[in-house]
Amino acid sequence: MRAAIAAGHPATVEAGLEVLQERGSAADAAVAASLASCVAETVMTGLLGGGHAIYYDAASRRARNLDCFIAVPGLEPGPREHAELLELEVPFGTELVRYAIGVASCGVPGVPAGLEALHREHGRLPWARLVEPALRLARDGVEFPPAHASCLAMLAPVMTMDEGARIYAPGGALLAAGERLQQPGLARALELLTEEGAASMYRGSLAEALLELMDERGGLVTAPDLGAYEARWSEPVEISYAGTRVLTRAGLAPLGECLERLPRLSGLDASERALTLARVLDGAGPESHTTNVAVVDSDGNACVATTSLGLGSGDFVPRLDMHLNSMLGEADLVRGPLRPGERMSSMMSPTVALGAAGLELAGGAAGGTRLRSALVQVMAGILDEGLTPADAVSRSRLHPAAGVVHLEPGFDEEVSPKLEEAGYEVRAWPTQHHYFGGVSVVTPNGAAGDPRRSGGSATLRNH
Repeated sequence: MRAAIAAGHPATVEAGLEVLQERGSAADAAVAASLASCVAETVMTGLLGGGHAIYYDAASRRARNLDCFIAVPGLEPGPREHAELLELEVPFGTELVRYAIGVASCGVPGVPAGLEALHREHGRLPWARLVEPALRLARDGVEFPPAHASCLAMLAPVMTMDEGARIYAPGGALLAAGERLQQPGLARALELLTEEGAASMYRGSLAEALLELMDERGGLVTAPDLGAYEARWSEPVEISYAGTRVLTRAGLAPLGECLERLPRLSGLDASERALTLARVLDGAGPESHTTNVAVVDSDGNACVATTSLGLGSGDFVPRLDMHLNSMLGEADLVRGPLRPGERMSSMMSPTVALGAAGLELAGGAAGGTRLRSALVQVMAGILDEGLTPADAVSRSRLHPAAGVVHLEPGFDEEVSPKLEEAGYEVRAWPTQHHYFGGVSVVTPNGAAGDPRRSGGSATLRNH
């Protein structure tokens, strides 16, 4: 098995590759890469975010899910004064999408606890070694890629609130592609994570800094909320698809149910394929800013981790440059009453597919309500239609939502008329766009990160 990694930023890929080169496990590489993403991809994720992961152990052929998503605050008894959520409209393509942000949109973060749980259960290298790549990026700065610059332009009202203006609009102009993203406060945050471990976020120095901000501005997260948080392992759901066993999680975007309904696409012409996908896939709703890391080590173990801040609250922990998550303001995730201590729902679907000989695919996606459609199309391309990871990830995608099929350029010219004949409104996009999700995938035949999110991949050939 060739060790490989795919992720949402070249610096994230390099962090994981560095660990794989030192014989680190898939979990080690995923932890290092995810920590690096909390520096290199802060328009998508961060240390105060939440996530889901899956780990596959090749020796036992067993996979387990890890839930480190956002928990609902409110465990401290007694009334508290809370800030109001701030309503915001963000132009997304041709539509205005409504969000609720501000300090009161921040739930209990799970990323540090989740990464430490992965390391504790499946790591080989010391924790401090896994933090090193992210710490270097925080001290030296990191190149800002085109997809992130495009996302920043859309999210400028949020990202430049509070301390964000110094980070994302130095000198008064928004950071442009190719410029250096500087977040020196994150270096101190990562130093504290090195010294104190994930406990820093829940009972230590990072917790103190976060709680001070909550008290000052009227946030909801309290010391009991942080102290009660823990990452949770669980069994994955399993379905059969294209001759493989697909192991994933059930969530707001149930990947398994969709794959079970999806007939074989190999052999269909372009119009039949597009119509089949449009009928099986479904989804609508706001954008979510997420990133994904997929790793396989030379022993065939795999780890996929998906993390997010939501949109981000617009608030930053002073002197530590940590952006607060905004999950409590994400309308797509708030299903029913929010009960203190419970996990919020999520669309994240880190996934592995197993064949007779072992691992066939490890992957996941970012993209909120487009996450499932992006991942299904890539998995179908690889497992059913025989594409390479790079071809499957870069191939044009569609996304159906409420009778409208969004199409990237590159589909055959007869596809749009056939969709319209079937009763769909077709909305053609002029270029590939991060609206259509960001997939990271590793297979025995290669790896690919999504060009829509300036992602990348690397394979360790002589390991």
